[in-house]
Amino acid sequence: MIARIAAVLLLMNVSVALAQHNPASDYPDRPVRFIVPWPPGGGTDVFARVIGEKLHQSLGQPFVVENRPGAAGNIGATYVARATPDGYTIMLATLTLATNPALYKNIEFDAVKDLAPITLIAGVPHMLVVNPSVPANNVKELIALAKAKPGKLNYSSAGIGSPFHIAGELFKEMAGVNIVHVPYKGGGPAIMDVAGGQIDMSFANLVAVLPLVKSGKLRALAVTSSKRSSAAPDVPTMAEAGVPGYDFSSWFGAFAPAGTPHEIIVKLNHEIIKALQSPEVAKQLTAQGADLVADTPEEFSAYLKSETAKWRKVIKAAGIEPN
Repeated sequence: MIARIAAVLLLMNVSVALAQHNPASDYPDRPVRFIVPWPPGGGTDVFARVIGEKLHQSLGQPFVVENRPGAAGNIGATYVARATPDGYTIMLATLTLATNPALYKNIEFDAVKDLAPITLIAGVPHMLVVNPSVPANNVKELIALAKAKPGKLNYSSAGIGSPFHIAGELFKEMAGVNIVHVPYKGGGPAIMDVAGGQIDMSFANLVAVLPLVKSGKLRALAVTSSKRSSAAPDVPTMAEAGVPGYDFSSWFGAFAPAGTPHEIIVKLNHEIIKALQSPEVAKQLTAQGADLVADTPEEFSAYLKSETAKWRKVIKAAGIEPN
């Protein structure tokens, strides 16, 4: 009898020790900061708030969205790269993690070395939108207008080197037009100034502009991906609309600081994938044009490396510079 009690106590002690050794066993036990390196109102902000609320429901702690915009996402990403790697600071980042190394010489972090990928969440096409006052009902008419008035039309972006910017510069090169780039500090203000008539057009991500298109505040001319979006099936691709070979899409992914315990990364990966698979979240995000992915940390890490190499070549070929 004494031996049995001793054995039970030993097992209990081992279980307690294992639980204490596993940093994910009681994670999270306080609010988690969910960094968005862009201002409120853009597509990244929308995604973070939808997913953050679902994580709050499933894990019992608030995932507090904190916007830290600037330098095409570099300010927020630098902050996360330097944060304590304990799982209580994570980030929803975009394609700029892969494009910025080719655009900025003095980035204070290395995305591959200083960030821990959690999961690739979704791919999202961009959409060429114009203010309804612009006298162009399709891409061919817009190109003709731009060629008739070189340097007179302008387009907004979420910042120098942002996906908006890259999509716009690719359009300029492939369509042979001269339109002026007007950088903002994030997608939200860049889009609202097009809707307000201060800017002629933008190459914004579909998640952020689709509600404004549906309300008539913006006119959609094309999506930037190689295939039409199920969220806007009547809008042609840029290639269909008159710019053959044009293909550009962005993506959203979750990251933590490098050194975050693997058990916490795995737990976050599992919970984010579960959130994306929930009918309400999936319906909400796909209705806005997102192509949900949800992969493993290892797959996302490999994807980030391949994207960085791919866009370095594209940016160099297009002559895109951060000035």
